[in-house]
Order: sequence, then C-alpha cells, then structure tokens
Amino acid sequence: MTTVVAEAARPRTLRSAAWLLLAGQLLYIAMTQFHAGGDANDHHAIFATYAQNAIWSAVHLGQFAAMALLVAGLVALFTAPGQQARVVARIGLAMAGVTLTLYAALQAVDGVALKQAVDAWSAASVLEEPARFASAEAVRWLEWGMRSYEDFAFGLTLLLVAATVFGSSLPRPIAWLAGLSGLAYLGQGWIAGTEGFTAAQSALIVAGWVFSLAWMAWLAAVAARPGGEGRVAVPGMARGAVAVDA
Repeated sequence: MTTVVAEAARPRTLRSAAWLLLAGQLLYIAMTQFHAGGDANDHHAIFATYAQNAIWSAVHLGQFAAMALLVAGLVALFTAPGQQARVVARIGLAMAGVTLTLYAALQAVDGVALKQAVDAWSAASVLEEPARFASAEAVRWLEWGMRSYEDFAFGLTLLLVAATVFGSSLPRPIAWLAGLSGLAYLGQGWIAGTEGFTAAQSALIVAGWVFSLAWMAWLAAVAARPGGEGRVAVPGMARGAVAVDA
C-alpha cells in the first residue's frame, strides 16, 4: 500500500484551476465587447446589425474558446486531490461537461445558424423577405432556449463549486461569491427563456461576471500566496489529510 501525500499537489492543482478560470472569464468578457450591440429584442433592427457584422464568426469562436478554458478550470477544481470520491465533486464534473456541451450547441445556433439566417433575410427580395425574416426569428427563439438551458447548467455548476468550497478549508467568501455567481446565471436562464435578451438579463450578465471574477481571483490569491503549500487545503480534504492509494 502506497501513501501519497496530497499537500504538494494541492497548491499546483488550485493554481491551475484558478488561472484557467480567470483566463477563461477574462477572455469571455473581452470577446463579448466585440459582439454586435443593440436592442436584442428589436428583431428588425438587430438582425440588420448582425447582417452587417464582419467579425461575427470570430467573436463567437472566441467566446467558445473562453468557455472551454472556464470549463477546464472547473474540471481541474472538481478533480483536485481528494475530490474523486466526493459525490458533489462528481456531480459538478458532470455538470461542467453538460455546460460545455450546451454552450457548443448554443454557439452553433447563434454563431452559425442565426448569422446565415439574417444574411439570407438581408439579401432577400421583397417577396422573399417575410419568409426569411420568419426563419431568422425562429432561429433566434431557438437561441433563447439554448441560452436558457446553458445558463441553468452553468448556474448549477457554480452552485456545486460553492458547495465544494464550503466542504473545504478554503476561505468561505469564495463559496459565497461562487454561489452568488451561480444564482446570477440561474436568473439569466429564466429571463432568456421567458422574455429573451432584456435589460434585466444584461444586468444579471454583468453581475455574474463581477461575482465570478471575485471568487476566481480570490482562489488564485490563496493558491499563489507564499507558503501556500502548507496552508491551502483542497476542497474535500481536511487540513493535514493524506490520500491513500492501495
């Protein structure tokens, strides 16, 4: 029987998780600044804006890359030493995978199908225009549904992060902030599925970003502090615990 001391691996895992999360969140915010803007529920106006946007595909691909980094950070956090046997961590790992899958489908609808639909509407003849517009609206409503369930999945994943941190000796405010970010995403999901992309949903997007950046930065600071190897406990492990590999 081989005894593996988890203390040395602990800060490395936390640093990897924190930096992946921070990089993904910052990249996502940066890429979103290049997204075409306007009243997203005024379909005639916003579809015309989308049709004229030359960087649409690049922006959405960048957003997907950012989400992939975020999910990689969540995977690193949920699979940290001592986490493998925890039910909450296992559920969180599964939910992270669901989130990325739903986000990929969302970007396929938004980043590809919607752009093709609005381009076809913009180039349509007078006789074809009503049918093309109806098609674009149908894709937009499909986007509402995809965005709603992706937000629900991401929100639940962040609540599982909060529960995981509560079961560790990491600072409790990290858990509270992760939980608040999860609630913000759940709120976004509800609004996107019932009202579309409204001002209230936009406010919750910003709130989710702020809370997420706060807990991710705090996690990075805890993992990077001098002497952290002896003070940082991975979620799911008591202080001074060791993992035993039979």
